[in-house]
Amino acid sequence: MALAHRGGWLIDDQGVRSTDLENTAVAFQHAVDLGYTYLETDVHATADGVLTAFHDKTLDRTTDRTGAIASLPYSEVSRARVAGKEPIPLLEDLLGSWPEVRFNIDLKTDRAVLPLLRVLRRTDAWDRVCVGSFDQNRLNRARRLYGPRVATSCGPVEVARLRLSSLSPVLRPIAGRTPVCAQIPLSQGGFPVLSRDMIRTAHRLGIQVHVWTVNEPAVMERLLDAGVDGIITDNTVGLRDLLVRRGRWNRELPETSKNG
Repeated sequence: MALAHRGGWLIDDQGVRSTDLENTAVAFQHAVDLGYTYLETDVHATADGVLTAFHDKTLDRTTDRTGAIASLPYSEVSRARVAGKEPIPLLEDLLGSWPEVRFNIDLKTDRAVLPLLRVLRRTDAWDRVCVGSFDQNRLNRARRLYGPRVATSCGPVEVARLRLSSLSPVLRPIAGRTPVCAQIPLSQGGFPVLSRDMIRTAHRLGIQVHVWTVNEPAVMERLLDAGVDGIITDNTVGLRDLLVRRGRWNRELPETSKNG
């Protein structure tokens, strides 16, 4: 499985790479044009509860405006332009623009939980999203609200349990079976998170393993050889070309079980 991280880098016909249009409709369209059917994004809610596809808490780093999204009404946020060029998209618009695509959604704040529920109800996109969060309590709340129709990834506590359970079969019961996937970095704070034992343990539990954010083709190759199920990347062209060479590009979509 190939996932375009915030849409990924844009590369023009001359091979010039643009990295400043993350989480824009232009970036997502570029990934879809390459053949990606899984897109990764983040969500924040504005002061009036509108759900935007945006990574940072504030507009400062990536747009031509400043301020915290949670403190601004959508009428103000909508005027911001990413890299001075592109508007911040609404998640609802992204879901509607590419009905054949599945979205991996990172809940960035507690304020985003209920707006996402409303978006899923309006779009009926329950089976097209996988929801995750770096906050275990936030993710647990989302699971309670969204119910079993929505797939979720491991929260940080569940990743730690999965990692521990991979050390010995005796510890395997501490790993939960609710998430459909573990989306993890290679390491965190200098501590290795991913291992072949962890991959095997996750697979025994019916959990897929996706690794983020991997941009070097040589590392992608090693991860695929190790048996990971998905790679989240900015280097969408590089991952696509690698999967084409391995005969694994644009195969039939895998079945994704829901939370049980």
